[in-house]
Amino acid sequence: MNLARLDLNLVVALRALLEERNVTRAGERIGLSQPAMSAALARLRRHFDDDLLARVGAHYELTALGQVLLDRTSTAYDLLERLFASQAHFDPAKESREFRLLASDYAVAVFGTELARVVHEEAPGIRLRFSQTPPTVVDDTATLLSASDGLLMPHGVVSDFPATDLYEDRWVFVVSADHPGVGDRLTRADLARLPWVTYQRTYDSPAVRQLGMLGIEPRVEVSVDSFQLLPLLVAGTRRIALVQARLARLLAPLAAVRVVPPPYEPVPLREALWWHPVHTHDAAHIWLRETAARVGRGLEES
Repeated sequence: MNLARLDLNLVVALRALLEERNVTRAGERIGLSQPAMSAALARLRRHFDDDLLARVGAHYELTALGQVLLDRTSTAYDLLERLFASQAHFDPAKESREFRLLASDYAVAVFGTELARVVHEEAPGIRLRFSQTPPTVVDDTATLLSASDGLLMPHGVVSDFPATDLYEDRWVFVVSADHPGVGDRLTRADLARLPWVTYQRTYDSPAVRQLGMLGIEPRVEVSVDSFQLLPLLVAGTRRIALVQARLARLLAPLAAVRVVPPPYEPVPLREALWWHPVHTHDAAHIWLRETAARVGRGLEES
């Protein structure tokens, strides 16, 4: 396919048509008249050799190809938008821009809050949008990074993309403050007999994979898609949970739990900011990375 012969404005029209599923509303959304939008739809139909939108009664529905293109068009649009928003110079005190970062609730609580504070003080026109890391991060890393400004993720999950290290953390266990069966330390036998609360998406936790290598099979009683909920689901029960030490310290005032060390040497946790190579030389992104690294160093020193 010869990209030079394609009209990139059709990407904008295609996204609006697929999402709105209505020619008039799609035109209003991107500032085109109904005849102009109809002409764009005709060109897209010729290009893909498919109706894309098929009339069903009084409304339109996406064809099979239209459904496939729906997600792809959104990703392509975001990538093009970021590509053409690239800058040679960036003044954070004067610019107005949004950065989208993929992150777990742990990373937002421990690192994102401090990053947001620094950005608020130094770059009042800059907005941060944190989105939950999707389960497809391991299998479709390139696509996710191309449509965002970065991924907050520990080493050991993704690779082959540029990254800057932010800070280190360690893994600890939390138990209820009044747990009758656990003293100052846990044993490996305790890990096998006590019920667990676990984080559902284990790709975020190489430490959980380490348990299998040690022959420890957690007896999972509750699983949840949030690191921050783990201490709350432990308090007042016989359960245990493996959490990051910085998060455990942060949430200690909110949950009646105690922190106890693992009965083995856990793998270290090194949080990093990962990005797509397309952002590497963008002045705004360089500022974001340098600011993130500075915030990470501040956490290390605290």
